[in-house]
Order: sequence, then structure tokens, then C-alpha cells
Amino acid sequence: MTANTAHAVHQTARPTGFPTAAEFTIASFPVPEPGPGTALVENLLLSVDPYHRGLMDGGKDGFALNTPLEGRSVGRVIASRDPGLAEGDLVFHREGWRTHALVTLGTAGTRKLRGHDGVPLEAYLSILGGTGLTAYAALTRTAALREGEDLFVSAAAGGVGTATGRIARLLGARRIIGSAGSAAKVRHLTGNLGFDAAFDYHDGPVGEQLAAAAPDGIDVYVDNVGGGHLEGAIDVLREYGRIAWVGAISTYNGDRSPAAPRNLFEIVHKSLRLEGVLVRNHTNLQEELEDFLVPHLRSGLIDTDTTVVQGFDRTVDAFLGMLRGDNLGKMLVRLDS
Repeated sequence: MTANTAHAVHQTARPTGFPTAAEFTIASFPVPEPGPGTALVENLLLSVDPYHRGLMDGGKDGFALNTPLEGRSVGRVIASRDPGLAEGDLVFHREGWRTHALVTLGTAGTRKLRGHDGVPLEAYLSILGGTGLTAYAALTRTAALREGEDLFVSAAAGGVGTATGRIARLLGARRIIGSAGSAAKVRHLTGNLGFDAAFDYHDGPVGEQLAAAAPDGIDVYVDNVGGGHLEGAIDVLREYGRIAWVGAISTYNGDRSPAAPRNLFEIVHKSLRLEGVLVRNHTNLQEELEDFLVPHLRSGLIDTDTTVVQGFDRTVDAFLGMLRGDNLGKMLVRLDS
């Protein structure tokens, strides 16, 4: 990769089920020049996320074939004709999955990073990025978690799951229970992340394992999986419990319309509340999130919780690994310097 050449990941075919590397390619083109009102950013870190899988099927809001893919990224301005951005500024933007991008401050989520001393760059795409913001909004706005309440998190070893556990503990949750997809991840949750209990969902029905881990019930469920996890949580939730539904990983490579839980009427019977969480509806909380978490990142009380893959040419590998669950915490790609 040369200094005057930019690179981008293109999707070349629609996946059928689980994606494969053969459905992507890396395209090369000259590094673009910024026009009036734009800045040229050299990307430093890229995010690969579960939501990318749904966009790869196309449709109205999906990815177009043979064009650069979109994704969250952190980069450094190397040339600017945007009066709000100067050379050397660090920015967050959504023109990722490429080495260079043209951005405009305030457009498509582009913002200058506050650059907190003592906070690693990875934090801005994990605990201080979209995953952390999703967790924070789910807990403080959607589910309104109160001090002393009990929480269940599915896919708890992933990006949103780890952030949810970290933030819930800071908010004063009493017991935090997580599900994960392997014995190693279960040990990571209880041994490293401070979860009070965790279980491998392969070991039996979620509802039964959750009831054993929380015999007195739970107050809040942050759902990253859907399907049997949602059904199991409804059974264990106490009266007036709340569900913040973030994602449905169980359906990402198959049917996009999972069957409703068989116990759905329990939402009425228990006066439960279920509400979806879209991070784009909560971007106004970004500064609040950073003010809340940065002191704890600086003190070492919490970590960024990331798995970092080195090299732009491994972006697709990182994405497929994230879908397989190879990561602990947020999966990121660090570009070669």
C-alpha cells in the first residue's frame, strides 16, 4: 500500500446465510483531494459491527454492490478545506472500511473528538463510541435502570454486552447476569468483567439457566440476541420489568422475522415494558456519556474491552470473526501506520 493510493472494501455479491470472504474485495484508487467544505481524513481505526450484516442484503437502506462500505471510524485530518476542521484533528465519522475518506463536520455523524488525556484511541469506537452509547441509552433512558436492581444481558461478552455490564455496575446495579456462547467467555464475564453470574446458552434452555442464576427474578433485560433469549427473559422478569431490545443476533444470517416468543402475553400479565433501542436516536447523550465514563477510564476502573485486528487488509476477516463470536468486547481494525 503506497502513500498516494487509497483502499476500500467493496461488497461484490449478496450473502446467502453466513457471509464469506469471496463476497468482498479491496479496491484501490488515488487518495482524494478535499473540495470546498470537506476535509481529507486518514483512518486509524475501523469498527466492524453486527448491523453491517443486515445492510449487506441490500434493499432500500442497504449497501450497494461494488462501492465502498460504510462503517464507524476514527481518523486524523491530513488536509482540510472545512473551516471547522484543521490538519491534525482527530475525528469520528461513518466513512469507514476504507483507508481515506472525505468528511464534513456535522454531516453524517462527523464530529471532532474531544481528545481526553489518558484515554486510548480504541475507547472512541468502543465504550465511548456507538457500542457504549447504545448501552448507556438502553440503561439510562430505555430501561431506566435504578440502583439496586438486577440486570440480565445477552451476548454479554460482545461490544454492547461488555459496555452494558460496565455501565450498569457504575449505575449501581445489584446483580448482573450475562449469557455468552462458550465456557471461556463465561469465565471472562465472571472473572474479568465483574458479572455476578453467567452461563453458556448452549448448555440448556435460556429461561431455565437464567432462573437458576436469578432465582428471585430480574428487573431489566438488555437484549442483543432475540429468539429464545427474549422468551427466557420474559419468564424471569419481575412485575413491571423493562426490556431494552438492542439487536437480534440470532437472526442475522437467516430469517429476519423471528417468531414471537410463545410467552408474549406475559408482557401484559406482568405489566412489562419492551422498547427498541436505536443509537442514532440518542446521539445527544454523547457528551453526557463521556463525562460519566472518562474519569473511570483514566483511573483504570473500567477498560475499553476491545479485540483489535491489525491491518486494513484484514477488515473482512475481522468482520467475519465478529459474526462467529471470536471477539471479546468490541471488534476493531487498526490500520497499518
